[in-house]
Amino acid sequence: MQTPKEIFLELLKPDGQPERALKQYEALHMCLYDPINVYLRGNRKRGTVSVDRWGTTISFPEDAPGAIPMNHGDLAVCHDITRWRETVHAPDIAANCTEGWEECRKKAREATGSDKLLASFMGTGIFEQCHFLMGFEDTLTNLYEHPTEMHELIEYITEYRLTYVKLLIDNLRPDVIFSHDDWGTKNALFMNPDMWREFFKEPYRRFYGYIRSCGCIAIHHADSYLVPIVDDMAEIGIQVWQGTLPENDIPALQRHLNGKLVLMGGMGAAIDRADATPEEILAYARNTLDTCCAGGHFIPSITYGLPGAVFPHIDRYIDQAIDEYNAKLHMPRYDLPPVPRRAVGKSSVSAEKRPEEQVQEGSVFGSIASAIKRGQQKRLITLIQKALDDGVDAQDILSQGLIKGMNELGEDFSANRAFVPEMLIAARCMAAATALLKPYMVDAGGKTRSIGRACMGTVRGDMHDIGKNLVKIMFEGSGIEVIDLGTDVPPEKFVEAAAENDCRIVACASLLTTTMEEMRQVVELAKQAGIREKVTIMIGGAPISQSFCDEIGADIYAPDAATAARDAVKILEKS
Repeated sequence: MQTPKEIFLELLKPDGQPERALKQYEALHMCLYDPINVYLRGNRKRGTVSVDRWGTTISFPEDAPGAIPMNHGDLAVCHDITRWRETVHAPDIAANCTEGWEECRKKAREATGSDKLLASFMGTGIFEQCHFLMGFEDTLTNLYEHPTEMHELIEYITEYRLTYVKLLIDNLRPDVIFSHDDWGTKNALFMNPDMWREFFKEPYRRFYGYIRSCGCIAIHHADSYLVPIVDDMAEIGIQVWQGTLPENDIPALQRHLNGKLVLMGGMGAAIDRADATPEEILAYARNTLDTCCAGGHFIPSITYGLPGAVFPHIDRYIDQAIDEYNAKLHMPRYDLPPVPRRAVGKSSVSAEKRPEEQVQEGSVFGSIASAIKRGQQKRLITLIQKALDDGVDAQDILSQGLIKGMNELGEDFSANRAFVPEMLIAARCMAAATALLKPYMVDAGGKTRSIGRACMGTVRGDMHDIGKNLVKIMFEGSGIEVIDLGTDVPPEKFVEAAAENDCRIVACASLLTTTMEEMRQVVELAKQAGIREKVTIMIGGAPISQSFCDEIGADIYAPDAATAARDAVKILEKS
């Protein structure tokens, strides 16, 4: 009978013949206690806020699967990318991590035994280190606005990571390097695939090339949608993609890759809930196994970058389902229908225009829409000022030019033709444009006109704000006034803000399954406060689904920012 280690090694072979499906991380002993990890992350504990060796403030909520950087405003390490060398200083791991290796190596090898592989853990990859230092939004916009400095910073971080991995391999002598770097959401890359290739592909080719040259297995964790770059991942030396979300269409990827990459995951965060019943967990896991195992080169596991779900009972039933699956006789399946892979459409900044753009490009509104979609702030301001000087109504400029352009960009974002950086840059253009228009857009009472008001925030217990910020961008770009409540927002604060500011929409975001129930409380408190019939409650985030929306009595589930904005506009225009 093959050991977990032998099964893992079989999976790496294009024509490998593993005897059974592995049970999540059973083939790996994850060493989290080597001298470098202790030095870098030793003060990072659940339920605490700490500062890491780079100077980034780190929050680690008690019930979160991982830590979260707090890097906005004054907390950012790097405030100005053009002067990054003044504030960004890599930890001197070579000087500070010289002792304790022999004891660590002995402990790790004893724990690994002969049945497993020893895996060294390297968190906070190259892209993640960038946004830990300066914030997510600044990182993505700087790729556009300051490419030279970003290349320099990425090279600096890459050299640090190469020093790090060399020390690990030389001193711990692991079988596996397990490295983290998330490159997307559950539905899309954070950036255009070509931008990822321009800034990150070659640094990672060097990083994983070195690992492979030392005879180590390269595992990359990213619980993200990465279909557009999956061939690149295999090309640069990644052997196992851990964290493969079901949204990547795993069977289609298996047929496409044909053994070039092992996919590890399939069990998304949606099942990791306190109220998930044994029957629900088993059904979810069995469906994943039946769907994915037949395609080969697959390790079923929770998609998190370390073993263990947030709620321990989840793993018990996932493992039970895998045991049951392995007890059955499985024959190769040749009847799988072709599953189309999601294609990445042409960028909204492409020279090739859609028919509606060709028709309106010559008009002032078409030119304004085009400029905001392309992030051309100087051109946009010039166009708007000329339109105002020519007597064009400011409200028409907003609705027929700016909002039209933002809506088209939102559609491109939903279809994977545009990405987060384009959205962020367009938002900056929108802010500059509305500032110019504001004096011209006041009602009889002197207030700025808008189609309505919404309050939004990330629910209590959750510090993530990327998704919420994207929704805010799309709302404001659609002419909606936003009361931004921030993150970690208690249910009563949503209700109070809606009542005090006459908000017609309450938008709640969550990334953690542990915080989903806060949304139920928002609905209940809105009823108790007597405003439930006056507000539309919209929810969204990675673990949220239409069924959960229906269950808690919310009104709208929005899978992405553009959809949320379109739905919000429809609601407000009816009122």
